[in-house]
Amino acid sequence: MNRGPVSVFDALPGIEVPVGGMRRALERIWESDAPPGAGAPSEFRAAQLNLVLHLGLPTSAAEAVAQFELALRFAQAHPCRAITLVPLADAPAGSPMRAKLYSQCYLGGSRGDMSCTEALVLAYPQETRGFVSDQVSTLIDPDLPLYYWAHRFSACRKIADYQYLLRAARRFVFDSALVPEEALTFPWPRPEAVRDLAAARLLHVRQLLGQHLAGIEPARLVDGLERVVVRATPGLRQEGRALLAWALAALRRCGETAAPATGMQAPIGPETPPVLELEFGYNGGCYFRWRADFAMGAAGFDSDLGGGRQLHCAPVKLASPEIALGEALLF
Repeated sequence: MNRGPVSVFDALPGIEVPVGGMRRALERIWESDAPPGAGAPSEFRAAQLNLVLHLGLPTSAAEAVAQFELALRFAQAHPCRAITLVPLADAPAGSPMRAKLYSQCYLGGSRGDMSCTEALVLAYPQETRGFVSDQVSTLIDPDLPLYYWAHRFSACRKIADYQYLLRAARRFVFDSALVPEEALTFPWPRPEAVRDLAAARLLHVRQLLGQHLAGIEPARLVDGLERVVVRATPGLRQEGRALLAWALAALRRCGETAAPATGMQAPIGPETPPVLELEFGYNGGCYFRWRADFAMGAAGFDSDLGGGRQLHCAPVKLASPEIALGEALLF
């Protein structure tokens, strides 16, 4: 038997329980004794949502644990019932589903700061994938919204088979840097619910650029605009694509109607640090240029919009994984 995918299940924390007894095991775990004076854990299960983390077949055991821990960090700020789905690639015919249960409570500075999270892991052979959505529907809290996070899947059409999750989820999230290129244009059932973690990682970048550009008259930003160019080192290609889309949308809100030339390019020179660049080019030689070096944590603004050259520097960073996940799921 190929132990690769099974090791993902084995690597994830939790106590293995019968699949049919998952709900009862979930109830029992909150009946356990609490530390003196702490109150029953059930008092602190103020769940706000259901989160389904779906690990794709290419996910390694170490990566699976990292994503599971990321989901728990997200749950610390946004208490939820987290369900992790683990496909078993080469399980023999007739292999059963497997399940694990995990719970964790977080203690703050006072008794009132305590919060508790419940996490379920469901591993399934490929031949039973058609029943996974039915199983998930029995495990989620039906009174809470559902959010679906698919990590490192290899084919959009396979994820598209999980119609219940795609249609019921308030948000469907993936990282365009880790999935097939077509994921951004695939005809998902509810495209308005799709969010990209690569775009979410630009949260602080969008805030920085937005604050700077807000100080320029909208008409000046679009008058005579001929080109909008983004340059990105290879590791930030998807962030560069998202930055270009954001810039064009912002310019349209400023009144841009002439459809300037656009482009994604590699940065000029042999830079190896993670770099993003944004440039607006205008007729008459005017320009706006922004360059961020995320290894240094610094960004530079260089512009001349007709009133003389202006230079400005500012700190910059990409959003942390938990902040990016929260941004993609909730906003």
